[in-house]
Amino acid sequence: MIVASTMPAKPTVFLDRDGTILKEVSYLSDTSRTELLPGVAQALAAFQQYGIQLIVVSNQSGIARGLLDEGDLVNIQNEIDHLLKPYGVRIDGYYHCPHHPEVGVAPERRRCQCRKPHGGMLDVAAQDFEIDWQHSVGVGDDVRDLQAFAAKDMPSVLVGTGKGRAMRQKLAEMGKEPDLYCAHLAEAIPWVIRHCASQ
Repeated sequence: MIVASTMPAKPTVFLDRDGTILKEVSYLSDTSRTELLPGVAQALAAFQQYGIQLIVVSNQSGIARGLLDEGDLVNIQNEIDHLLKPYGVRIDGYYHCPHHPEVGVAPERRRCQCRKPHGGMLDVAAQDFEIDWQHSVGVGDDVRDLQAFAAKDMPSVLVGTGKGRAMRQKLAEMGKEPDLYCAHLAEAIPWVIRHCASQ
């Protein structure tokens, strides 16, 4: 017998990792190089004060390329938690895609539905968490992030950290624009809270 969940769906902020909450480091595997971007801890603390879930969704093709492994990712996640703890913040869930469609070795070298711009990581998160999609948003620094969030009909924020400024120009050349552009995550606090806490 299948028992329906009685947990209420919660507004959620889905966050890209590198260039969005962490300083961009190519194929980050060293915890000593794990650095929160300015304003990130304060923004995440503000979101959690409103009961908003925080879920990280990150492409990590460095695994397919043999540049890092699952243990390295766990260590980085633990370091993020350590850096956020003084602010009273805890990430609710971490999800990553280890694949790349063209490089690396099997089984990680393959086409998949979890690698952004696909929304597969969001689907997996929805199996683990009760998510109020109507009151959830995504935040990233790459067009692929925004496309993944759009796959779930979520509005999104493009941050100017990481690749964000270049991506904003790319979108403009395509005649498109993000739902919101902010220089960094802290600038998005009022907009995110209005959307997520407007039940």
